[in-house]
Amino acid sequence: MTAEATPQTAGQATQSAAPAHAAPAHPAHDTADLGFGRVVSEQARGRFLARDGVPTSRKYGLGSQRAEQFYLAALNASWLSFMSWLIGVLLFVNGCFALAYLSLGTSALNGTEAMGLDDPFLRALNFSVAVFTTTGTGTMHAVGATAHWLLVFESLLGPIFLIAAGGLLIARLTRPRMQIRFSDSAVVAPYDDGRALMFRMVSVQRSDLSDVRVRIVLVRYEQVNGKRERNFHQLELERDSVEMFTLHWTVVHPITSDGPLAGATPASLAASQAEFLIFVSAHEATFSTRVTARTSYLYDEITWDAKWASIFTSSADDVVAIDVDRLDRTERLNEGTTSRPAVREGLTPTAA
Repeated sequence: MTAEATPQTAGQATQSAAPAHAAPAHPAHDTADLGFGRVVSEQARGRFLARDGVPTSRKYGLGSQRAEQFYLAALNASWLSFMSWLIGVLLFVNGCFALAYLSLGTSALNGTEAMGLDDPFLRALNFSVAVFTTTGTGTMHAVGATAHWLLVFESLLGPIFLIAAGGLLIARLTRPRMQIRFSDSAVVAPYDDGRALMFRMVSVQRSDLSDVRVRIVLVRYEQVNGKRERNFHQLELERDSVEMFTLHWTVVHPITSDGPLAGATPASLAASQAEFLIFVSAHEATFSTRVTARTSYLYDEITWDAKWASIFTSSADDVVAIDVDRLDRTERLNEGTTSRPAVREGLTPTAA
């Protein structure tokens, strides 16, 4: 089922109780910094996570790691891209071998007369593919020492290539993943006589997800004892877990007077360079293991004075249904509805 936002008493924030422009002195050991450490957090610039969840940090001194990069790219590529590259590389390699056979002259390959092909390159390509894939060359055979050495090299390279391609295919098929589609933006919408930060997400994979848990960590610059520093705040959620995730989930952080976003406005979030880090974990039924997904929203990816439009639709058999194409739809509200602090927050915002 879905966890759509419903008015109820907002939970109390567990982190800083200061308004958006200031924060109390931080403790000696801050466990909310996700493991970056205070020094690293201060030196970092830009966002911590890309929209696809990939960390923006880098490591030097480990070499190029081209094999590891290729392996990860092959695992993360779409099926269309993966198969296109696989077939393209196969044709390119066999094309190179076909040209090598042709460079040895027309007498390097015999037994091609019965193939019905007039183009010498196509005959050589057919022979190369047969050797490369170990499917058998039929009546075709190489003539001459150089042609035979080329055949030996290709017959050794072909199985290695096919084994590597098969391994990648198996790894892609057996790799547990959670395919979550997040809304293009987060929304600050009316909520329980106040306002709340919300975003929506939906699982786009067929396998079932259960015990889904969400965390939101706010990263921003604040004035602490007259010094501008970057701090982390874990936001209290209306609901941080659902047992069933068969439809969609609207994740809600109620903005309260003692929460980190109290008094927040578009200008104050921009001045503090706020970023909202989203972490999702769930139990995936097919492989019976936990899987994760991540994304983030920058201050300029927050929509104000709006609320989510309904994502539900009718179905022929009267079951609950949603239209995933409506995931990003919002309804505009009057200017200032949520871009100004709610009365119950009791604060006047000041830019960081």
